[in-house]
Amino acid sequence: MNLLGELIVALVIVIGIIGTVLPILPGVIVIFGAVLAWAIFENTTLAWMIFLIVTGFIVITGVLQYTWPGRSLRDAGIPTRSIVAGLILAVIGFFVIPVIGLFIGFVGGTFLAETARVRRADAAWNATVHATKAVVLSTLIQLLGALAAGATWAIGAWVL
Repeated sequence: MNLLGELIVALVIVIGIIGTVLPILPGVIVIFGAVLAWAIFENTTLAWMIFLIVTGFIVITGVLQYTWPGRSLRDAGIPTRSIVAGLILAVIGFFVIPVIGLFIGFVGGTFLAETARVRRADAAWNATVHATKAVVLSTLIQLLGALAAGATWAIGAWVL
């Protein structure tokens, strides 16, 4: 692949990394697609090995991002419906107040759902804080996987 092609792949990977933090795009899917396209164009054993390593990072962190925080939420007794309410209001908030509305909507939606469930504001707030920490942990795990995938590709592209 020529330099321009590799710059385009690098740009798409950076966009994918940004997409893991700001869920505008499905970040890891964008990264996966960019590295797959690169491996197809390179079509060398090393390129396909890099693609498999990148896929491994994406799959492992994809599993971790749901299991680890999810277990923490179950242990704290926070039901899935409270998280879903937070996510629904996060999406609405994103369009009402661009970018920061996402966070405001999640916290507000989770708090409202927990308040309706436990009928105590202090307990609802504690659950909301716990849920927010779990979502941040999930995002950090996904970001770590995206960064590892991007770094692996960069090293592979440099070697080739």
